[in-house]
Amino acid sequence: MDAQAYIAERSGLIDDWLDAFVPPAAEPPTELHAAMRHLLFPGGKRLRPMLAMAAAEAVGSPPDVALPVAAAVELIHTYSLVHDDLPCMDDDAVRRGQPTVHVAFDEATAVLAGDALQALAFEAALASCPDHPQRAQRAAADLARAAGSRGIVGGQVDDIALEGAATGPSIEVLESIHARKSAALIAAAIACGARVAGASDDLVARLARFGRDVGIAFQITDDRLDGDGVAGIRSDADAAARAEALLAGALALVEDLGERAEPLRELARFAVRRNT
Repeated sequence: MDAQAYIAERSGLIDDWLDAFVPPAAEPPTELHAAMRHLLFPGGKRLRPMLAMAAAEAVGSPPDVALPVAAAVELIHTYSLVHDDLPCMDDDAVRRGQPTVHVAFDEATAVLAGDALQALAFEAALASCPDHPQRAQRAAADLARAAGSRGIVGGQVDDIALEGAATGPSIEVLESIHARKSAALIAAAIACGARVAGASDDLVARLARFGRDVGIAFQITDDRLDGDGVAGIRSDADAAARAEALLAGALALVEDLGERAEPLRELARFAVRRNT
């Protein structure tokens, strides 16, 4: 199985679902809705929603069972990028080849667009299993934990604190930030996809551990490719070896799931071994 082919085949499903679910730019307040859609379309790799769909497939369901919760994950991811780009955070001017939301609109609109995307994500997650509302509720809870102070927000707080530190972080501190700022949402995407597909609590927990290790390895790879956060902490070769070790441990967790989990495994390999 080829991960990029899997993404290309299914990313259109995510885009179509989001396009129908997110308010159109012509609907008042038009500026806010245009800002919400600005970073969603065109999107990035859509890796996180693909992992949610592959997780549903890995536990024996059609991947489109996880489509609403996969879209919810992408909404959370996009909100986090909108806020991460703000002048008070990373102050980035370009994202996905176009001006960031606060540049294309203004800072206040970007803050509010991120807020609205986050709220919309939970609306999507809670509507993800009309025949099994408890699954939807638990998936929404998984997503909320990943997005909150023990996940993305807490990781961002510690990441910002590093900017004023007199010395660079230890490997342990850096991986703690990776585990929350990046890996928490990847783990939640996989857990949510499996949960709405009816996986047992034990299997959901195991898949979340898989996602956490893949997520940390993904961020190590990101830092290597960006030249950010590796220099002075560990060599490029050591970083690559650490990412591979995390990937190997993650793959061992899903070895018993057989052929149906191969898309999930291949997406994990792609996330860690990609060149861009």
